[in-house]
Amino acid sequence: RSAVKVFLSGTCCSRACACVHTDNMASIQSDPDRDRDTAPILGGEGPPLRREQVRNQFLATFVSTMGPLAFGMMLGYSSPALPDLKKETGAVRLDAYHGSWFGSLSAIGAMFGGPVGGWAIEVLGRKTSLMMAIVPFTAGWLVLCYAQNIAMLYVGRLLTGVAAGMISLIVPVYVAEIASARLRGLLGSSFQLMVTVGIVLVYIFGNYLGWRWLAIVCVIPAVILIISMAFMPETPRWLLAKNRRPDAVTSLLWLRGPDVDVEDECADIETNLQQQESMSWREFSQPSLYKPFIIGMMLMFFQQFSGINSVIFYSVSIMEDAGVNGNLGAIIVGLVQVVATFVACLLMDRMGRRVLLIVAGTGMAVSSVTFGLYFQLEQNKHNSTHNATLDVLTAPTASPGPDLSWLSLLSMIVYIIGFSLGWGPIPWLMMSEIFPSRARGTASGIATLFNWFGAFIITKEFDDMVKGLTEQGAFWFFAGICILGVLFVFFFVPETKNRTLEEIEAHFEGRSKPRAQMPTSAFSDPPVNM
Repeated sequence: RSAVKVFLSGTCCSRACACVHTDNMASIQSDPDRDRDTAPILGGEGPPLRREQVRNQFLATFVSTMGPLAFGMMLGYSSPALPDLKKETGAVRLDAYHGSWFGSLSAIGAMFGGPVGGWAIEVLGRKTSLMMAIVPFTAGWLVLCYAQNIAMLYVGRLLTGVAAGMISLIVPVYVAEIASARLRGLLGSSFQLMVTVGIVLVYIFGNYLGWRWLAIVCVIPAVILIISMAFMPETPRWLLAKNRRPDAVTSLLWLRGPDVDVEDECADIETNLQQQESMSWREFSQPSLYKPFIIGMMLMFFQQFSGINSVIFYSVSIMEDAGVNGNLGAIIVGLVQVVATFVACLLMDRMGRRVLLIVAGTGMAVSSVTFGLYFQLEQNKHNSTHNATLDVLTAPTASPGPDLSWLSLLSMIVYIIGFSLGWGPIPWLMMSEIFPSRARGTASGIATLFNWFGAFIITKEFDDMVKGLTEQGAFWFFAGICILGVLFVFFFVPETKNRTLEEIEAHFEGRSKPRAQMPTSAFSDPPVNM
């Protein structure tokens, strides 16, 4: 009886399969390595139709995400480095004006890196492009380490920004194309997870190292990536697009394992490629491209304009008001992001992209409203205290009012958890999923440029925004953006959970085939099409 149970669970057969000869079942039982490192692991609801190894998919993903780790360290570098640079006495000393440019020039570099990465992945391949991105990364960190003036500091930040822009495009595409459908959400969301880990690491090292030695430390992930990536495979889809079928079969066998009939997957990819025409700018007028393109661009817009940079900007002061040291507070905020993003990785293929985006956006909107309420109450308290001191006779013992630091701290934690669960990782993941393969490089390059342009605008103009709208007005504005994002996802964004890239592409081209098992949640697909 136990042998029958093993047979049924391993092959997903019906009860009729129980009549198979017992010596066949015994041979299955006697192979201790048959079930090792095989799917399903964490993602997917449907039963596996064939036995698939996942160990090498995890390995290739881990190696490629050394890039996002270096990307995260670039993002966090200015936080510990700027205070040191402002204390310098030589030509590298930064004042407030030059410091703002030092912090935001990386976004300008990334705006150029995105299109470069989009071109490179189509011409050179996903693997080679990722290795090529290490060149500006390494050069930028070395320039920063040996900088003798402000111009060298700017050049270093620009170069690391270019590399970050390339990596933010290349890695999601690479992971999406090597991962099977049931693991793509889990592995794809590891991009954002490693970015948050990189930010936390640079915060920690920044407590003990000066800005020059910190730049040297930031080179390490890039060096690890370029060495280890040399042993990883190119993606099967790019190889088939270049008519290199034997190499594609070898790549799939390494990724899926010898027990999988990779000819089926190759045939599906080839059929999809044969139905596509060569990419041209006129393609953007076709629904099969402009629909996913608009969705991708809007997801990037809501990610950047939802207020995440503003919350991080206030995080240190909020922590200090709650009695936590500023540097320690930054590390705590980073750790909250890491934990929440890790949870998102586990939930991505279970709950789906749409549910996480809707739940996360709702939480971000509520916490943004309470953020604005905190600033409004603080302003009212300040005004009442100021008015009371004008007349000592009427208020000789004026109370400073209740301590509201708990409200700002709670709002910040809820907001960061919400962003890390949904709007942090999912736009990058869906960008790599929904664009058709013929336009994946071009469309992803434009979306990446737009994302970094939004990051630059928010970073540079936030102070002016606060002056014009007040702090509470700014956060209520962000709350409105979050609500619009939730509505957009509900009405227009399709669910991509457990669907192959070919099935997603067919959905936008209007040639979707009925599936044996479709999600039944009310959030599974938008009620209307674009």
